[in-house]
Amino acid sequence: MKTLTKAEEQIMQVIWKMEKAFLREIINELPNPKPHQNTVSTILKILVEKNFAGVNIIGRNHQYYPLVNKDVYSKGSMKSLVKKYFDGSFSNAVSSMVKENNLSIEELELLLKQLKKGK
Repeated sequence: MKTLTKAEEQIMQVIWKMEKAFLREIINELPNPKPHQNTVSTILKILVEKNFAGVNIIGRNHQYYPLVNKDVYSKGSMKSLVKKYFDGSFSNAVSSMVKENNLSIEELELLLKQLKKGK
């Protein structure tokens, strides 16, 4: 699966949240300072070209919708991140989060319970 730039991912987050949105609606959902309309329009064009978003043309307006499921993309991104930075080891990734205090013992225990329940 193709990856998204930070700006593309920010726009996709809005599209995933709204499910269908026009350019103006997407811009309104973005944090301040808001990017220029032309910038967002260019990113949307790229997302359509990358097959992450589809577009319905309604009169002179373009309504965008996701073609890639958010969960599917996030799983792929997580796998890519672990492969790139932790030698493909999820264990190393979790260990790093614990060392950096990004994951508490309570959260780790909950994760273990969920893993055990899933087996």
